[in-house]
Amino acid sequence: MPNPEEQIREIEEEIKNTPYNKKSQHHIGLLKAKIARLKMETEKRKSAGGGGEGYGVKKSGNATVALVGFPSVGKSTVLNKITNAQSEVAAYAFTTLTVIPGLLEYGGAKIQVLDLPGLIRDASKGKGRGREVISVVRTADLIVLMVDVFENNVSVLTGELFQSGIRINSRPPNISIARKSRGGINVSYTIQDPNLSERDVKGILSEFGTYNADVVVRENVDADGLIDAITGSRTYVPAFVCINKVDLTDGTTLEKLRKKLADFDPIAISAEKGTGLEELKRKIYDTLRFVRVYMKPPGQEADMKEPLLVKGGSTVSDVCELLHRDLRRKFRYALVWGPSSRFPGQTVGADHKMKDGDILSIIARR
Repeated sequence: MPNPEEQIREIEEEIKNTPYNKKSQHHIGLLKAKIARLKMETEKRKSAGGGGEGYGVKKSGNATVALVGFPSVGKSTVLNKITNAQSEVAAYAFTTLTVIPGLLEYGGAKIQVLDLPGLIRDASKGKGRGREVISVVRTADLIVLMVDVFENNVSVLTGELFQSGIRINSRPPNISIARKSRGGINVSYTIQDPNLSERDVKGILSEFGTYNADVVVRENVDADGLIDAITGSRTYVPAFVCINKVDLTDGTTLEKLRKKLADFDPIAISAEKGTGLEELKRKIYDTLRFVRVYMKPPGQEADMKEPLLVKGGSTVSDVCELLHRDLRRKFRYALVWGPSSRFPGQTVGADHKMKDGDILSIIARR
């Protein structure tokens, strides 16, 4: 019997050679589910055997940005130019693999920027130490897809990230799956004309060994979306494209390239000449959607001069983690004034989401 890697290759080849249409949709969905299951089983075996390779980079600052691109597109030059990396960086090496972090200070935020080794085709399968590179990308709060005017096939980069379970500029599918011990699979929809039929949903779930569950599909998704919901192991990260070396081309060519990459909201720079770097810094800051939270110690006035910067979507729990590792454990409740509160001084729990300009007072056990 072929090993899992060989089975995956054979299934991928079958998908490639199968024309996609309404008649083949169900079959292709089952094949994609089988690939996802085989990959999960392979990763579990590697983890259990302790044979997985990887390395870690200690996260610092208010957020982490990963520069992801082909070799020689100028990632290192960008890092040095926007972070003063010569004085701020340290190297984290794993055999022949090196990740270099630098610190970008902008708008009151301290942003860790990671210069990663070049990502190449089949990196998701381990080529060029791709799995180790992607393991770092998975921890980032923002991905900057680095290309240049000569090497700009972004679909290769996004394809490798997708195959590795990283979903850029998207959110988890709005599907609930409640597994149960009996009763079969019951599928209900809150949308009209769903892309996936009840047969599709049941078939894909069965491929993962789920035969009893209540499923509610609240948005139109394809087989990939349902598989993502089933596995629950995908990472969702915002991203944009940075086109480097624009000094080496003409305006007409650059405009065509901008249109080609329009879906990724591209920014054009010349790291070597220093062109567009301030715009790049601003775009990184804006895309991270920082939220300013003003802390108010219990019984005292709020500190309105030095806000705490947190990433967009952060909760009271996230603020506790930033302030002190024991604060979340001792947390009782919090009081909020500002945009996220229904009324001044609202009592909230740890899962309350913060908004820009909030005033927060945390009450903890002694």
